[in-house]
Amino acid sequence: MIVSVAWRNIWRNPLRSGVIITAITLGMFAGVFSAFFMKGWMNQRLEAGVETEVSHITANHPEYRENYEISKYIPNGTQITSEFEQEDIVNGVSPRISIQSMVSSAETGTGVKIMGVYPEKEKTVTNLYTKIAEGAYFEGVKRNPIVIGEKLAKKLKVKLRSKVVITLQDAKGNITGGAFRVCGIFDTSNSMFEEGNVFVRYNDLKNLASLPDGATHEIIVHLENQDDLFVTTDKLADLYQNLEVKNWKQLVPELGLLTEMGDMYTYMLVIIILLSLGFGIVNTMLMVVLERVKEIGMLMAIGMSKIKVFAMLMLETVLLTLTGGTIGVFLGFITASSLKENGINLSRYAQGLEELGYDPVIYPVIESGIVSTIIFLVIFTGILASIYPARKALKYNPAEAIRTE
Repeated sequence: MIVSVAWRNIWRNPLRSGVIITAITLGMFAGVFSAFFMKGWMNQRLEAGVETEVSHITANHPEYRENYEISKYIPNGTQITSEFEQEDIVNGVSPRISIQSMVSSAETGTGVKIMGVYPEKEKTVTNLYTKIAEGAYFEGVKRNPIVIGEKLAKKLKVKLRSKVVITLQDAKGNITGGAFRVCGIFDTSNSMFEEGNVFVRYNDLKNLASLPDGATHEIIVHLENQDDLFVTTDKLADLYQNLEVKNWKQLVPELGLLTEMGDMYTYMLVIIILLSLGFGIVNTMLMVVLERVKEIGMLMAIGMSKIKVFAMLMLETVLLTLTGGTIGVFLGFITASSLKENGINLSRYAQGLEELGYDPVIYPVIESGIVSTIIFLVIFTGILASIYPARKALKYNPAEAIRTE
């Protein structure tokens, strides 16, 4: 009974109720859509960082990451790679030689991280081979092929089949160099990664750096299930105590913070929107109470308890908020769903986004947990906003309220 009365009371002034419901709808639409947008944006950066750049787990010589010295390699790296592959939860393993060095063209030169890889094994730990924009992944060039990033190619002013020279200090301390020919150019939407990393074949770099057979600086491990990350890291670290075994959350913790920060910013935005709407709701309901002083007095005079009057006014506020909130959440859900396939194209800002490692096309991600939390916050806001106006109504004396004009 009280619910139906409260619902009818809302529409006694359709214009006022329509305005506040529209405001709540727009606010919730903005909050929900922003939440899905932010979730998609953060997830894309996280996926690119893990699946393209670092993979899940990396094993190094214990002293290698201190100064990245070429001499700090794992002597039996390829053998350990085979042992890692025996683990059931491991999806792929790839040994790498990793050297900080120089690459130069006829125009200019720059410092880069040169990685010697087995192309087929590398395909099991990263998806870089799917990011080739020009040429092919270690195909089309028979002798000393090299795969470089699009940003680096522009900096060196080279193109497919152009010759570049790698200069490095080998394991014996001698300065040496070798000519390589560009077979592929990758585009990862991360300018820093593209400019700072090049890939060559393992044997080509091993011979150039005078490293012994089987030597590796890194052993990259990709897991079937991300949930096994810390369990597998601890297991490998216990089995190979002479190695430093770390996962991506330990090596690049900033990636791990992306999702948490995205969720935090999302909820902060929704709370700010609801706080703003809350003041509007309180103002609207105070106007309702002031306009209905005589009516409220009559209801109390004929025997309606103060608790029922309080509940009626609270229900009006909650129903008002819930109506606008539900419509806003629904519209945000529908809009995000319609953009899941094609995404939101921010190509106008592509250069700036790629400098930060973000893809210019954002695909919203819909999560039921976010929707549930926002709906709870909407209901909570409605209840909170209704308390003051409803309490004010209880202070009226029925006899005095009836005489109010």
